[in-house]
Amino acid sequence: MIRVGIGFDSHRFASGRPLVLGGVHVPYPRGLAGHSDADAIAHAVGDAMLGAVNLGDIGRLFPNTDPAYKNADSMALLADIHQRVHGEGWTLHQADVTVIAEAPKLAPHIDAMRVRLAQALDVAANAVSIKAKTNEGMGFIGRAEGIAVFAVVTLVPGVEEEPVTEGLSPSQP
Repeated sequence: MIRVGIGFDSHRFASGRPLVLGGVHVPYPRGLAGHSDADAIAHAVGDAMLGAVNLGDIGRLFPNTDPAYKNADSMALLADIHQRVHGEGWTLHQADVTVIAEAPKLAPHIDAMRVRLAQALDVAANAVSIKAKTNEGMGFIGRAEGIAVFAVVTLVPGVEEEPVTEGLSPSQP
């Protein structure tokens, strides 16, 4: 038996904030607007995991009305979600993420993002896929007003073998 979850998140760009995606600071003049650090990758993956086991969504667990989550590290929130899902008897088998952004170029940062996600989710880096696409100039994404992320996760019952995440460098799959 497996469970599959789909997650989505989008944020507009905002001046005066760092751009954090997949737990990695990406050099860019604008970051993403949000109550937390607005890491859209972490949010989409978290929602996918929560949806797969019917635990609600990231906004319900970590509401933007709670000052405790102001500028929160979304990778810490994702690790918390991982623990909740694990507590329900499920473990992440794999995650597949698509980031849609006209700018910045994300290819140089994808391996580091995969490693950071794998660490937060306690899986091997090769269980995490991240792809970056443009929106071909269409809509708010095409006008470089923001970023959108889709995530699909597969959960399996119980605990899988011990993941190998120690010592991985961003260049290792």
